Amino acid sequence: MKSFFLFTFSTFLLSAFEQAAASAHYDKILTHSRIRARDQGPNVCALQQVMGTKKKYFSTCRNWYQGAICGKKATVLYECCPGYMKMDGMRGCPAVAPIDHVYGTLGIVGATSTQHYSDISKLREEIEGRGSFTFFAPSNEAWEQLNSEIHRNLIDNVNIELYNALHHHMVNKRMLTKDLKNGMTLVSMYNDQKLLINHYPNGVVTVNCARVIHGNQIATNGVVHVIDRVLTAVGNTIQDFIEVEDDLSSLRAAAITSDVLDILGRPGHYTLFAPTNEAFERLPRGILERIMGDKVASEALVKFHILNTLQCSEAITGGAVYETLEGNTVEVGCDGESLTVNGVKMVKRKDIVTSNGVIHLIDKVLIPDSAKQVIELGGDQQTTFTDLVAQLGLASSLRPEGQYTLLAPLNGAFSDDTLRMDQRLLKKILQNHIIKVKVGLNELYNGQELETIGGKLLRVFVYRTAVCIENSCMVRGSKEGRNGFIHIFRQIINPAEKTLHEMLRNDKRFSVFLSLVKAADLDDVLSRPGQWTLFVPTNDAFKGLTDDDKDILIRDKNALRNILLYHLTQGVFIASGFEPGVTNILKTIQGGKLYLKTVNDTLVVNELKSRESDLMATNGVIHVIDKLLYPADLPVGNDQLLTILKKLIKYIQIKFVRDSTFKEIPLTFYKINIIESNVQPIIRKEGPEIKYTRITAGGSDNEEKLKKLLEEEVTKVTKFIEGDGHLLEDEEIKRLLQGAGTEYTKVTKVIEGEPQIIEREIKKVHLEEAPVRKVQPTKRTQGGTARRRTRLAYS
Repeated sequence: MKSFFLFTFSTFLLSAFEQAAASAHYDKILTHSRIRARDQGPNVCALQQVMGTKKKYFSTCRNWYQGAICGKKATVLYECCPGYMKMDGMRGCPAVAPIDHVYGTLGIVGATSTQHYSDISKLREEIEGRGSFTFFAPSNEAWEQLNSEIHRNLIDNVNIELYNALHHHMVNKRMLTKDLKNGMTLVSMYNDQKLLINHYPNGVVTVNCARVIHGNQIATNGVVHVIDRVLTAVGNTIQDFIEVEDDLSSLRAAAITSDVLDILGRPGHYTLFAPTNEAFERLPRGILERIMGDKVASEALVKFHILNTLQCSEAITGGAVYETLEGNTVEVGCDGESLTVNGVKMVKRKDIVTSNGVIHLIDKVLIPDSAKQVIELGGDQQTTFTDLVAQLGLASSLRPEGQYTLLAPLNGAFSDDTLRMDQRLLKKILQNHIIKVKVGLNELYNGQELETIGGKLLRVFVYRTAVCIENSCMVRGSKEGRNGFIHIFRQIINPAEKTLHEMLRNDKRFSVFLSLVKAADLDDVLSRPGQWTLFVPTNDAFKGLTDDDKDILIRDKNALRNILLYHLTQGVFIASGFEPGVTNILKTIQGGKLYLKTVNDTLVVNELKSRESDLMATNGVIHVIDKLLYPADLPVGNDQLLTILKKLIKYIQIKFVRDSTFKEIPLTFYKINIIESNVQPIIRKEGPEIKYTRITAGGSDNEEKLKKLLEEEVTKVTKFIEGDGHLLEDEEIKRLLQGAGTEYTKVTKVIEGEPQIIEREIKKVHLEEAPVRKVQPTKRTQGGTARRRTRLAYS
């Protein structure tokens, strides 16, 4: 009858405990283990055992499907889940394990050494009696691994030392794994010593960094958890340990210099990867002295070794990323029995438990990016760039107190031809990859200009999934150092030197296209400042075009402009700035649409492959194609023109609608901006101060702005340089000019340095003010004050 009662009572307790424990990581992992072993019968759990060791785990999904723990192959074992047992002739583990007091339960879970020590130390009577205890019982293997001297001292004094040591493993209340919360501190039954509990997401539960390998074995007067090591008393903080450990004197000096040591004396749950003196000695002396002489860098260095979470070695079954107190992250992993930091085995001694965390001694100093000079940030894929910077003497110009940004191409960007260049040319190329200021990735914006130490201005282009500077786009890997940023680029950056028009003029491949551009009066567009993307057909695209055909095209200026402006779009679009494989739709100046995408690093426009892309100009970019582009939805109404286009364009069917005409495209797609600036005169002559306004007009929609400026600011126009007549035909403008006392003088030469002169270039009108404020004519002023200029300009 008594046995039946105990069996029923234990079944009730297990059921209640399992339901209550549904939210604990340990119990969730245990549930997964049950599911994996369901084919083996009831109450069977699947475990992984690291090959060549006795270490067994209830595994996470990640470890289970990898078939490995800490990079080592693991075999699958099937055992009865905690609290259950086998029955002869039956599958699985259908019976509940017998329930007994804590002393008897130690034998049930196989912790016979702990049971024996409880017997000889007179603890047995206590744990057989009344009460509610939690016993963290070391396994038999844990006692075998205990330091022999400590083990001998315990056995030599069983009534005091051993008894106290066992009490240190006990808590005076029942605590199941669901009750063992991460970061919890329990008070042991020996001298109120602390027991630090950690309950990790991978299901591992530790007490003072000892792993619970068999949990929740219910007893009539408590619960037993089997752990994998013998606990030792914890009293000191991490700071206390550093201050007395001779092998950490270098770390101690760095922590004192940076005012970080006091942090490690405060309550918390820290992990310190502590470099030994030998680790510091391995650092190049110059680097160590520079860091130790810079309080900001030394603080970053020390904090980079500290995690604000407690990571015991037994809880690490695979790689995971953790944030340091410095702000950046480290990857902590394992390789068999060894811990790794950022993939490198460097831990000499692990799990030194203190009252506010754990210490792992390492034989390498971890240097964060924030403590490095910008030139030291280059990784394995940028060694060609960083080596060249050093060899050509540019590294010495990067002062520790300065602020720089390195634009570092990948090693593969440097061809053999580039590396064989004259060193003076190569130095200029590298200078164009060093920006005078410190600019982070989140500070870059479209249209931004960055000045290099070589004096060049580099343009920034920001796209949906890419950031590019001139012809080259970034790849992941930007880093911030003590005196600057480094950004990684696919290609060497080539700053633009010429306009679109100059590039066409200097390349014989584009002579036919350029002649058509000139015939359509569009060459001026490609010469002016702006932001354009131009798809340029080579002369091969015009094979078969006779002189008569060309004359027919040129005579129909509207048709010619429609065709040519279908090759031009507003904005600078770099090929590598497009998201690979995704179609991008660009509206052309003609009004039609271009469909672009990149396939295998090749730009494709309207399904035509670009022969060469990203030829940078000061006012845009050229992509070379070998076919003439034509909008598929634009009909032709002229038989002669249709015949010509069919000669040139065979990849689409051109529509024919008799007598349809091409729309007129006036050159009004220039935008007008009003720019106000202060111009400091170089020489101030005796006489009135001159305030003037310069106006550049490029289309009929500018007339209202011109009127407004004339009304507000112009008092007298002294000269007019020949310009578009239609502006002067406007009666209102004419009235304003006459009211200001205008006199008209036609000149053909732009006169530099005369603020009263209104400059004339093709299709521009410049009007400038006469004196508006007088000063004493007898007083001579050197330098003078700034003059205010308002300008309407193309963009």
